[in-house]
Amino acid sequence: MVKRILKSTVAAVAVAAVAAVSTVTYAAECTNDTWKKVMERGTLVVGVKADYKPWGFRDSSGNLVGMEIDMAQDVANAMGVKLELVPVQSSNRMQFLEQGNIDLMIATMSDRKDRREIVGIVGPNYYTSGTNIMAPKALGLKSWEDLRGKPVCGKQGAFYNQIVEERYGAQIIAFTGNAEAKQALRDKKCIAWVYDDSSIGSDLASGNWDDFEMPLNSEDDNPWGLAVPLAEKSCVFGNFMTGMQYNWLQSGRLIELEAKWGIKPTAFLAAQKDRLKDWLAE
Repeated sequence: MVKRILKSTVAAVAVAAVAAVSTVTYAAECTNDTWKKVMERGTLVVGVKADYKPWGFRDSSGNLVGMEIDMAQDVANAMGVKLELVPVQSSNRMQFLEQGNIDLMIATMSDRKDRREIVGIVGPNYYTSGTNIMAPKALGLKSWEDLRGKPVCGKQGAFYNQIVEERYGAQIIAFTGNAEAKQALRDKKCIAWVYDDSSIGSDLASGNWDDFEMPLNSEDDNPWGLAVPLAEKSCVFGNFMTGMQYNWLQSGRLIELEAKWGIKPTAFLAAQKDRLKDWLAE
């Protein structure tokens, strides 16, 4: 009996020792500070858009709602914690994450190499969009070259502002928010508003822009990336969010959310669902 107990104890100590070594090695690379903070606090703080309908916007009661808000709620539910939303702008969303004002950022951000050096963008990317313009139908714009030398409204922090300036010679007038930029378009301070085709398509479908159109072929299709703090990209939090995105794509959850929020179905999500499907499923 004593020998059996001793043998079990030695075995347990051996397992614990191996686990301790693994933990020390892992801890040297990953502190998992944000993950631990969220779990101890019992609340996940997510930075989302408040001016990018229907991905993130305020409803008539002032509540933040939209496709990405639903995604943030999915994450909180999976972690077993409450959700707190913080509105962010394109110009400050990465800084909010860097400074610890938010734990996670899901805010219509294109995945770019320079951004990966600042925040922990993890794959697989959950969405994609291209660059286009919204312009008055009366102008009859047909080509990107029609923007050369003309004033074009844009959003501060959007990477395609510089591309459209350099490639087509447009004179970008950047505004802090989407509402200001689109109002300037209505006020004829610019001939077009350059932005993501996904958002423009939503505006045109709303019935509030009947005299406008998206006349050009979209360019520079870019995947969207959510982000965790850079230090946690390859750690628990980053790996967890990789799993969340994989499940969203494979299950068709994001396709369901597109339908819920009246977003035109994207070929990207349909292709990802097919690519990641269970080969044994009927």
